[in-house]
Amino acid sequence: MSGPAQCFGPRGVRRGAALTLVFASVLATAAATGSLPRGGSKSPDPATRYVASAVDGDEVADAAARAVADGKSGKEAAEEAVSRSGDRWGAVYDERQYEEFEQALGGSYTGVGISARRSAEGLVEVARVQPGGPADRAGVEPGDLLRTVDGHRIDRRPVAEVVALLRGDRTEASAGTAVVLGVQRGAVLRTETLRRATLTTEPVTVRRIGPKPSDPSEAVLIEVDSFTKGSGDRVRHAVRDAPAGAGVLLDLRGNSGGLVTEAVTAASAFLDGGLVATYDVHGEQRALYAQPGGDTARPLVVLVDGGTMSAAELLTGALQDRGRAVTVGSRTFGKGSVQMPSKLPGGSVAELTVGHYRTPAGRGVDGRGITPDLAVSSGAEQRAETVLSGLGGGS
Repeated sequence: MSGPAQCFGPRGVRRGAALTLVFASVLATAAATGSLPRGGSKSPDPATRYVASAVDGDEVADAAARAVADGKSGKEAAEEAVSRSGDRWGAVYDERQYEEFEQALGGSYTGVGISARRSAEGLVEVARVQPGGPADRAGVEPGDLLRTVDGHRIDRRPVAEVVALLRGDRTEASAGTAVVLGVQRGAVLRTETLRRATLTTEPVTVRRIGPKPSDPSEAVLIEVDSFTKGSGDRVRHAVRDAPAGAGVLLDLRGNSGGLVTEAVTAASAFLDGGLVATYDVHGEQRALYAQPGGDTARPLVVLVDGGTMSAAELLTGALQDRGRAVTVGSRTFGKGSVQMPSKLPGGSVAELTVGHYRTPAGRGVDGRGITPDLAVSSGAEQRAETVLSGLGGGS
């Protein structure tokens, strides 16, 4: 949907760094909620966190301060400094944008309720429509093709860029603003004018798969669109509620990340403690551990693709390295860097890269991605179900 799961266009991809608040959440939010995995370092308070981040961002902070003193935009000056730094994931946000990120982490966003993907013909296809959202009310259905957005052809644009257009990321569009879609179903092309709305996501969906959904031995499909607050516990509950002997197909395709603490909680559903990832912040090495008591016997297959990013890659790497799952699909995105937020003069917030994480086996993810055990270019879900059945997990 045009929410946190896939909302990262050219600038929006960098929003993934801010949206995830990747390890800043581990160090601050997790400690505040008591969910910091054992073995992690004690979290500094927010003020200390901002100061620590700003040490490596002196140039950015100084640029913002000089601009504010001259009566200019501190945010624009900081953006120029970040651009010069070569930090691929560095970005600067005003207070409203950052507030939106925090809302997205809580499961709300501004959009039209469409999740998009690349069709077999290379066009942009509607993958899911959020019930009750603007697209649903306009009659948009999964399988429809999106041909234009506000009159511009989008056939060959990256899917993430298309979803960013639907959200209005570039124009900072708010709820109530209009977006005009060219929608094709079969040979019929129609135009729909939708009004963006503030929507609440359901990041985890669960359903039975296989020829006999009523059969208690059937497999369970758990789709995780993003790791927003509470999603890790939803995964754990889904695994606990699954029938005895039923395998799990964990679908992380198009999952562009979220809170790392939630990904670690999701890993705890399948692991009995142990290492999930290591990472560094300004050169200091730290580690993340799963909670004990997870289901280590249930057959598990993980689906991934090029839209699997950040926290979703961390989870995938942990399950793969520890021999807990068979991974199926295509190489993941390769976003394995650590960003931390820093408040700037003028009220804006900078997200700057301070380190990188590695899988339990010590593999770096940034710029490399994770190669699945079984590479599949088309029909990945069907192949994954076949693998799961071969593992004795039903379907």
